Amino acid sequence: MSALDVSIQAQILNLMKQIQKDTGITYIFITHDLSVVNHFSDDITVMYLGRMIEKAPSEELFAEPIHPYTKALLSAIPIPRIHNRPERILLSGEITSPINPKPVCRFASRCNCVKPICMESEPPLVEVKPDHFVACHLAEEQADMLSAGI
Repeated sequence: MSALDVSIQAQILNLMKQIQKDTGITYIFITHDLSVVNHFSDDITVMYLGRMIEKAPSEELFAEPIHPYTKALLSAIPIPRIHNRPERILLSGEITSPINPKPVCRFASRCNCVKPICMESEPPLVEVKPDHFVACHLAEEQADMLSAGI
């Protein structure tokens, strides 16, 4: 889809959405284009090095991302505003090898919230809010902060 002209891409996505509405079919849509995902999806799963790290309804994921990688991805979406632009989260560090990864957090080497536990064990996927799942040792702490408005 990303290689298509924007107007052609929009026409194809609208056609797919209409077919979905008419027939009730479900799509599994794999993309790196998060603005398309937001327009097109009811639920979103974010993956990092082959592992699910966050899954939530589309609106909630965009409004309240919890995993640090999801936050970084969403901060990279270009927003056509001059004022009040969200700060872009830049990732640094080495990408962990996807071949025989260690049983630790795969994102730890690039995470700006890393804690010692992240280097000791792989975080389980936990439901932090209804239908919102996150694989991060700090997920519940992050969800509590969002709920408190911090």
